[in-house]
Amino acid sequence: MSKNLETKKNAVEEIKNLISASKSVVLVDYRGISVADDTALRKSFRENNVTYKVLKNTLFKKACEQLGITGLDEALNGTTAFAFGIEDETVAPRLVKKALKDYTTLSVKAGLSNGQAIDEKGVMALANVPGKEQLVAQLLYVLNAPVAGLARAFKAIAETK
Repeated sequence: MSKNLETKKNAVEEIKNLISASKSVVLVDYRGISVADDTALRKSFRENNVTYKVLKNTLFKKACEQLGITGLDEALNGTTAFAFGIEDETVAPRLVKKALKDYTTLSVKAGLSNGQAIDEKGVMALANVPGKEQLVAQLLYVLNAPVAGLARAFKAIAETK
């Protein structure tokens, strides 16, 4: 086996591992972004535990085929960067959505959510979902509201007597 073929097989395995470990993946067309902007973008991804890589479309496509993921063929053309959200489904799409505002040359091609291909609208819908911490806070508020109301009622009764 040639060294080049072995290198490509290893790259496909690495991509498969990244996809399998990720809860979401966003495919971004990064054409036209400056090096300075790309460096700042990579830093913001790194700070939020999102892996951001530029990979060969053919290798990513091969990894998807081996994992049984379909529906991304159209998006895997031209310049493509991949944002892998490993800890939370919404982090990578939210960061990409924020980056779209900051860097107007970027555009979303498609994405993956829990191993299923989604289009640009699906990525944006995922970006609008609150993060895990915010959802937990909202749930705790809803669960605490009846108890707080009961405590206020008891306090009001105690004050009137």
